[in-house]
Amino acid sequence: MRRAIRVTLVAAIAAAAGLGLAGCGEEQKVTVYQQGKYKGKPDAPPWDSPQWGGKQAAWETEVNRRTLNQNEYVRVGQGG
Repeated sequence: MRRAIRVTLVAAIAAAAGLGLAGCGEEQKVTVYQQGKYKGKPDAPPWDSPQWGGKQAAWETEVNRRTLNQNEYVRVGQGG
């Protein structure tokens, strides 16, 4: 009985040590920024998509329409 407790205790200590050391393996990542050198994905305006086809005015009109639909008074016809 004593031996089973000892084996279990040793296994628990080994598992705890293994988990504790697993967190030490992560390397720190440092981003180096250089002035004027963006290396990420190029940004495109939201209206430059297949849905809007580069029509900025149509995109702005749709955004404004969606914004008005978020106003409860305008949606139910009590104000606006």
